Amino acid sequence: MNQLSDRLNRLSPSATLAMSQKSNELKAQGVDVINLSVGEPDFNTPDHIKEAAKKAVDDNFSRYSPVPGYPALRNAIVAKLKNENGLDYTVAQISCANGAKQSVCNTIMALVNDGDEVIVPAPYWVSYPEMVKLADGTPVIVTAGIDQDFKITPAQLEAAITPKTKALILCSPSNPTGSVYTKEELAGLAAVLAKHPQVYVIADEIYEHITYNGKHESIAQFPEIHDNVIIVNGVSKAYAMTGWRIGFIAGPEWIVKAVNKLQGQYTSGPCSVSQKAAEAAYTGTQAPVEEMRQAFQRRRDLIVKLAKGIPGFEVNIPQGAFYLFPKCDSFFGKSAGDRKINNADDLAMYLLEVGHVACVGGTSFGSPECIRMSYATSDENIVKAMCRINEALALLK
Repeated sequence: MNQLSDRLNRLSPSATLAMSQKSNELKAQGVDVINLSVGEPDFNTPDHIKEAAKKAVDDNFSRYSPVPGYPALRNAIVAKLKNENGLDYTVAQISCANGAKQSVCNTIMALVNDGDEVIVPAPYWVSYPEMVKLADGTPVIVTAGIDQDFKITPAQLEAAITPKTKALILCSPSNPTGSVYTKEELAGLAAVLAKHPQVYVIADEIYEHITYNGKHESIAQFPEIHDNVIIVNGVSKAYAMTGWRIGFIAGPEWIVKAVNKLQGQYTSGPCSVSQKAAEAAYTGTQAPVEEMRQAFQRRRDLIVKLAKGIPGFEVNIPQGAFYLFPKCDSFFGKSAGDRKINNADDLAMYLLEVGHVACVGGTSFGSPECIRMSYATSDENIVKAMCRINEALALLK
């Protein structure tokens, strides 16, 4: 007898974590698996950030912090938003959490009522629709294919808005596609949103510093919708700090207060030592961020070139993040021995078990015709992985 809550039964497990677990199981059996499934930098946290954490331990930053985070960290975030993004926020408009993932979920839980609709452009990060369901909301999926570089248009946004629409979740640079909205494209979306002041924008900008075509643009820059935008960001991707678990929101003070109320009841403030490390990340040298960005750009160029050489793959050129999202439906219906490929999830499992490369099928990203590859790994691994993928796909007839 299933005694779990309806809320939990509505949720799907994370496909990215499941694929990572499956690849680890094969590795434990001695199989040489190249893992392109995990969305985290393969670099180490920069030394000056680690030193700040060690000092925080020695200075006894070991007690509960304020629920929204230490004032020093929030001041550093205010300065970052001003200096890097030209955006004005106060300390009271910042709330820190245990990673940007919690920041997104906090915001959804604070805003969404039973039956409210939340527009989620597809391809989407696997957790967005699940978080909306957790809040008893209804995800409204708006699909943008590879032909439009996986970015929704103002017309698509307008068509999706109803009287029940509460929010739009916008991820740029995008996980899983690497697509980046230009300032002009964001202005088009902002013009639509300005006509619908009941709609809030949850702007996930966690990949902000990993862009390859000029500086990051935030949708919060448009004054006509600024007060309806909640920026989500954090230190995980730019500073190679995924395990430190520090994210934040920046937005209207009433939403921040609501998030603080929520967080105060179920996690309290994030890790004290991690906060001091994050403060050093924002206030210290940004040279390692640029070094990592350049490495990711080199790898992007490499994996795009190799993927374009694989017959049957349709590839766009991602302008940010560290993912490639090739369209691979030309392989659906093909077989190798007694294995038949019906969808992208089948293909991802085939590539893992036959090619020994871990990718993630696109179904859980809202794009069942694609697979996601993370190129947050060495150039050597990328070359080997794409060679293995090419050889495995050549066996499909």
